[in-house]
Amino acid sequence: MPRRRTAAVVGVVVIGAVAAAGAWAKAGGTSGTQNQPPARIATSTAPVVRTDVAQRELVGGTLTHAGSYNLIAPGGQGVLTRLPTEGTVVDRGATAYEVDGHPVPLFYGSRPPWRDFALGMTDGADVRALERNLVALGHGAGVTVDRHFSSATYWAVRHWQHAAGLPVTGTVPRGQVVFLPGPLRVAALDAKTGTPVHPGAAIEHGTSSVRTVEAQLDPALAPNAKKGDRVTVTMPDGNPLRARVTHVSAVAVNQQPEGDQQGPSQPLVPITISLDRPRGGSAGRALARALDQAQVQIAITSQLHRHVLAVPILALLARPGGAYEVVVVGSGGVQRHVPVQPGLFDETAGVVEVEGPGLTEGQRVEVPDEHS
Repeated sequence: MPRRRTAAVVGVVVIGAVAAAGAWAKAGGTSGTQNQPPARIATSTAPVVRTDVAQRELVGGTLTHAGSYNLIAPGGQGVLTRLPTEGTVVDRGATAYEVDGHPVPLFYGSRPPWRDFALGMTDGADVRALERNLVALGHGAGVTVDRHFSSATYWAVRHWQHAAGLPVTGTVPRGQVVFLPGPLRVAALDAKTGTPVHPGAAIEHGTSSVRTVEAQLDPALAPNAKKGDRVTVTMPDGNPLRARVTHVSAVAVNQQPEGDQQGPSQPLVPITISLDRPRGGSAGRALARALDQAQVQIAITSQLHRHVLAVPILALLARPGGAYEVVVVGSGGVQRHVPVQPGLFDETAGVVEVEGPGLTEGQRVEVPDEHS
């Protein structure tokens, strides 16, 4: 039987399944006492399939948010009159904070504003970012998104300022808007209302609104996790979610093992995983939106055998000496016991790779009836 390196949870499930399979087989073929008829276990059949079988390692992870952003006042003077509450998600055009009773909206851009926007200014990437936001907010009629602050940009700014409740000037002085790469989920406030605002003042900080899972892998397992790989994330309520590896650190970091803060540190490889967008309703997805810093389990493929024969794990019957067999059910209900050599166990899919004489795709094998 080939050597298999599986996670403890997988091993327990597989052993339990095989033991259960053996138990139902014996219950159907022998009597408990001489005075009682043998117990009969209801059975059904399942197909022998040719498929990809994956062996997975289970590792712990933490549900969190991507990114780390600090919102710094880019300019202007005044008194901080309003702040968002912690946990608020500030989207494009929404108020990041308020100075002297005027909102300071959030625009999306990779660079903070460093100069005033006005007719006659030199061309630049910051102008393009401003115009993209004006267009996205529905104020870009006639605007060509480029590096040039044109007369169309001027009128678009005026329309936006009027809609946002700002002084309508057609210019955007430094400090009237702030730029971040995307929506800001406010984690904590760095200033208090009633305090003066000055350029460079820390206002608030947080993350993006994108949910991710952060984990640390043993260096021996890290080569099995590559950017773009599919993984399964199991939520605290047991619901599995499809996900994808988006980042694998090239550097191992010395960290304390989880649950053992007194022990020596060990090198671990940080990885980031993003959850797939749901198709229809998903209880697990709703829980993912509601929770933060929750512990989850990640199933990472450690081995993959493609296009192999597989049967349900419960079709395996344990026999003396560590051997296994399946019961092939032919036409008319004729049964044939076929010795098999198990390969990889795929606990997530509930199947096991098998090889056996005369075993072919499309045959039916006996399994316990799940409705019995």
